[in-house]
Amino acid sequence: MEQLLSVLLVIISILLIAAVLLQSGRSAGLSGAISGGAEQMVGKTKARGLEAVLSRATVVLGVLFFVFSLLLGYFM
Repeated sequence: MEQLLSVLLVIISILLIAAVLLQSGRSAGLSGAISGGAEQMVGKTKARGLEAVLSRATVVLGVLFFVFSLLLGYFM
């Protein structure tokens, strides 16, 4: 059981890293960091197409990573 969870955790980790790296940056430079953060808080920017898929995949993979990490820690 531990080996299966370990293998699944490694696969999820690799997929999570790939999903994060494939996402494009939301802002450029210091001015973009300030205005981009404000737009994100208000919710004016919406991801479309591939960005929406990558965003959802990142959330799902992050939750799976957390759950599998807890399960692996419990069984060890």
